Amino acid sequence: MDIVPEIRSFNRFYTSVIGVLGAGMHDTPYSLTEARVLFELGTRETADAAGIRSVLGLDPGYLSRILARFETDGLVSRERSAEDARRQVVRLTPKGRDTFAVLDKRSAAEIEAMLAKLGDPERRRLVTAMSTVRSLLEPPDRREPYVIRPPRAGDLGWVVQRHGALYSEEYGWGATFEALVARIVADYAEDHDPRREAAWIAEVRGEPAGSVFCMRKDDTTAQLRLLLVEPSARGMGIGGRLVEECLRFAASAGYRRIMLWTRDVLAGARRIYQAAGFELVEQHPAEESGIPVTDQVWAMDL
Repeated sequence: MDIVPEIRSFNRFYTSVIGVLGAGMHDTPYSLTEARVLFELGTRETADAAGIRSVLGLDPGYLSRILARFETDGLVSRERSAEDARRQVVRLTPKGRDTFAVLDKRSAAEIEAMLAKLGDPERRRLVTAMSTVRSLLEPPDRREPYVIRPPRAGDLGWVVQRHGALYSEEYGWGATFEALVARIVADYAEDHDPRREAAWIAEVRGEPAGSVFCMRKDDTTAQLRLLLVEPSARGMGIGGRLVEECLRFAASAGYRRIMLWTRDVLAGARRIYQAAGFELVEQHPAEESGIPVTDQVWAMDL
């Protein structure tokens, strides 16, 4: 069976769906490749030009011309690395971050509009199909061993069950802690505003392996809740990705600050929070199931 024509036909269909054949991405003067470079720069404070070239598979001269255009447009600044003069460090300027924010917002809006006509079953089929294509075609050394997705039926119960079981096994916390988790999940399920609250499940080999929730604390403050990664999935970067999704959503939902409640014994989670930019703002002694603990509040501006 000759599948090449089918694949080429699908490529033409999908490029028309996402509009990459237009003059500019998302009604901006920037091409698809330029937008991809902006997205790479927008997801980190600083970037190495060689690293961007490697991630995107770009010709060195082509990337240099793109960065020169961005510099002329006032979107980036470039300088030689203090550690290695052969390497070029690239940063988005405030104007560049504004441009990235516009692209990011318009990209999300266009995807949401495209999905609006699909029901939940169709959306799940779409995500599964896309994951299958990626897993088959992406080079093995670049494949992510997990996916991040919204909760499905049964996932909220899994969040409660795994929090109860894991924290009992690892820290000796009992039914009162599991009841707290159940109340948080029930509040989310019964009365959350999808414009300002969301949840994500990490999935490894088709099974839930992690969770995080972004919930409203007040009109200007979001709260990160119920971050969990299964022991079998730790070390894969799942915790950091879940927190990243939560922060991105909180910022796009209009919150100006985000906070979280945790305990000092959760060292792995604390390292993830610190790496994301959270700072400790409050702590005090407490007790859980008869075990002394230290409650902590961490927060950061968005």
